[in-house]
Amino acid sequence: MHDKELEEGSSLNPRFDANGLISAIVADEATGEVLMLAHMNEEALKRTIETREGWFWSRSRKSLWKKGESSGNVLRVSEMKVDCDQDAVLLKVSVTGDGKSCHTGRRSCFYRAIPLGGGNTALTFD
Repeated sequence: MHDKELEEGSSLNPRFDANGLISAIVADEATGEVLMLAHMNEEALKRTIETREGWFWSRSRKSLWKKGESSGNVLRVSEMKVDCDQDAVLLKVSVTGDGKSCHTGRRSCFYRAIPLGGGNTALTFD
């Protein structure tokens, strides 16, 4: 496929990596806050599109999983976008249950800040 078709065309042609995965950024539909980053294989992408719920591929367990199966914090997908070269997707979601999308019990997986511009390497917590 030509870059022009891939970048400007109206067909979904996801570019999975050598492991058959595509990156999936999950953001809150109301605030835009990034909640998590996960990976999808072709089946997870298909199920997410069909069910409007977040499905992913666990690289550590090597299995398909639906976010919220055990926690109750299901991702309800209101919008899904693909980036310019179709190797990443963005899911805009609302989170059911207690609204926590991180397995640590936090709202977002991005809860630690990396200090910039100096010798301090200690992470700070939100």
